[in-house]
Amino acid sequence: MFARLREDVATIFEKDPAARNLLEVFTYAGLWAVLYHRLAHRLWLLKWKTLARWVSQWSRFMTGIEIHPGATIGRRFFIDHGMGVVIGETAVIGDDVLMYHNVTLGGTSLEKTKRHPTIEDGVLIGMGAKILGNITVGARARIGANAVVIRDVPPDSTAVGIPARIVGQSIMSPSSSVMDASLNAPDPNAEALRLLREDMQLLGQRLSTLENKKEPETKIPFPTSNSQ
Repeated sequence: MFARLREDVATIFEKDPAARNLLEVFTYAGLWAVLYHRLAHRLWLLKWKTLARWVSQWSRFMTGIEIHPGATIGRRFFIDHGMGVVIGETAVIGDDVLMYHNVTLGGTSLEKTKRHPTIEDGVLIGMGAKILGNITVGARARIGANAVVIRDVPPDSTAVGIPARIVGQSIMSPSSSVMDASLNAPDPNAEALRLLREDMQLLGQRLSTLENKKEPETKIPFPTSNSQ
């Protein structure tokens, strides 16, 4: 237990440049939410589900982060800031995942099946993102801020927009900054409209050039009675 705690603290120092000392780290809501969840999840697996729900609700009251005790969470999971995070019952989160505030891992089905997302290892989820349904976000993927993800995201890719679209690859080494330019990638619809406007402007310029080069029409005089 203490080894896992040391690992969690080390993860915070690694991923949050604002962390300055150990006492300050223990004020982080994200750390306490993970610790409460481990207790609630253990109770859930022991079939003490009502008690597990009480622990999870106490965690929600204390931290502003709601994690269902049935959710499966891997190692070195860090929720930065954390307020407004909701993680559903059948969600699965791998190792080394970084999540920001107001993120939802939600379900889209009323059936008692796997209805929440699976987040693989090393994923970064930007603030305000919504990942919905029984979908998979591949390893080391990046989810942009306020994205709404309703389809699978391939590994090592970046998803942005509403609904989210894949805009490129985002392969990063462990030493790279987690808040890289991939989260500021352009919206694909806006980019397509920009290219269309440029093509229309170029076409208009070509038409104007052709009209200026066009020779004036020769007028044929209409015969009159005086000319006969």
